[in-house]
Amino acid sequence: MPINPTLFPYTLFQKSKTLLWDPQAIDLTQDKLDWARMSDHEREIILQLSTMFLGGEEAVTHDLAPMLVAVRRSGVHLEDEMFLTAQLFEESKHVEWFDRWFGEVVGAPANVTAMGAAYEQLFMQALPQSLNRLLTDSSGEALTEALVTYHLIIEGVLAETGYHAYVLCFKRNQIMPGTVRGVELVQRDEARHIAYGLHALSALIHKTPALWDVAQAKLNELLPLVFEIIGETFAPFLEHAEGVPFGLDPNDFVMYASEQFDSRMQALERANRQVKSK
Repeated sequence: MPINPTLFPYTLFQKSKTLLWDPQAIDLTQDKLDWARMSDHEREIILQLSTMFLGGEEAVTHDLAPMLVAVRRSGVHLEDEMFLTAQLFEESKHVEWFDRWFGEVVGAPANVTAMGAAYEQLFMQALPQSLNRLLTDSSGEALTEALVTYHLIIEGVLAETGYHAYVLCFKRNQIMPGTVRGVELVQRDEARHIAYGLHALSALIHKTPALWDVAQAKLNELLPLVFEIIGETFAPFLEHAEGVPFGLDPNDFVMYASEQFDSRMQALERANRQVKSK
């Protein structure tokens, strides 16, 4: 069957090609100098943030493939499959980027095995459980829960909040230009992934309105983990004599995550209203 160039996933696939970038091409020369000038206290929180990102990117790269299988089995458009293959490639690039950052800027590998309990629960339990379910269950309910977990909570709320931290630490202080650029490119890719997740969820809800309740329940179930991860990130710094590095305020990140959550929820609510009005 010929490709339908008007379908939204296909337009996202085209953007993935047009906006292709290479993690190896980013200049980290100044970043190495800026890193060397930072205090140990400042480096500590950046290491925490970047380790969380590397671990997260490894996890989503490991776990995305079952969604491609489920989409194929459920009879969704070929164009969806094409976009998901591009997304899997992009997730692999993100792993490469953060791995390179640790190797060249920090000069040591990340320790992704020493993360907090909430982080472990989201990435090592909730994510693989929801995605691996798709290997044997391609129902609308299973796809809905996987899309909410992967595209909306992990990418649409938690990762977006993490990007905000890089902006406040580096861009605001005009340091680490290569890191800023790399993170911006990762975020640009993730924006397409989030857009696809919202599109796919809206399509599922349009077809089966009862899935709105499934999506809402999964969103509300996982949101507390995001707040707990924020708490785990800042906990070691709150009682430190020097305070939280870069003047970061944990409450700002709770608010920012809440805003991202509300934005995703509102998009799904619009899709639900559109279904009910027909």
